[in-house]
Amino acid sequence: MGRTLLDRVARFLWPLAVANLLANIGIVVTGAAVRLTGSGLGCPTWPRCTDASYVAHGELGMHGAIEFGNRLLTFVLAAVAVLCFLAALGARHRRATRLALVIGLGIPLQAVLGGITVLTDLNPWVVAGHFLLSMAIIMVCVALIDELRSPTRGLAPPLPRALAWATFASGWVVLYLGTVVTGAGPHAGDTDSPRNGLDPATVSQVHAISVYVLVALTVALLVAALRGGHPWLARVTGLVLLIELLQGALGWVQYWLDLPVGLVALHMLGAGLLAAGLARIALAVLPHRGADEARADGVPQAHAATRIGPA
Repeated sequence: MGRTLLDRVARFLWPLAVANLLANIGIVVTGAAVRLTGSGLGCPTWPRCTDASYVAHGELGMHGAIEFGNRLLTFVLAAVAVLCFLAALGARHRRATRLALVIGLGIPLQAVLGGITVLTDLNPWVVAGHFLLSMAIIMVCVALIDELRSPTRGLAPPLPRALAWATFASGWVVLYLGTVVTGAGPHAGDTDSPRNGLDPATVSQVHAISVYVLVALTVALLVAALRGGHPWLARVTGLVLLIELLQGALGWVQYWLDLPVGLVALHMLGAGLLAAGLARIALAVLPHRGADEARADGVPQAHAATRIGPA
């Protein structure tokens, strides 16, 4: 591919990085729609939709169309990821190129894992891995955005740094336990799919406790950031705390209302936003030079997507 074409694509690095993030959060929601409509086995095999066809047909009904449609969205994610990688190459941005490559490699890996969930009849533990990989990809998307547009900052002091990483780790526990609750609940994705055999009420209580710990750590981090004079960290942490509170309230409401599908879908969207926020917190305590991103040849970036200050 010619250098001129890469240079043209490079101008779209920033919007493509944002599109990467939005697309990967979006497919979490569409994946939830597949499960909540009982369409998880709408295409009963993989990589084909049926043993005889790669596409859904009329006999599979609405469930087949929903599942097949979600599979097609993987190609949209792949296209965005490839374009983002080419844009990073065109910008000669080393770290952005590596991050975009990781995202691009994560898409087919996610597709394969999604196929395994179908081949195992939506085994809840495999479904959990499928979801958690999405959370990891979302976090890498945030790392790319942070690399491209984020304030210049130094390494945070030990206390806020420790609290940030504790919050990040606690958030992963919350996300994992959320998959355990899902695996014990009624929305299996298909009427014949197995459940994990755990008591839904018990695992929901354990999950709630983990959320309390996460909120407490986030509040402690916010206080440390405000007292220590770290405005960017305080802003990021405050936003994540808001997401946690809304997500927690939504979780309790959906629990007491016996898990209506609309609220569960919103809760899945909240999980994607929480994953993005956790990544922002972890990155906010690390050093970053936002105004001078080095190219492979050491020349400052020329494109606005990789500069914060004046040109």
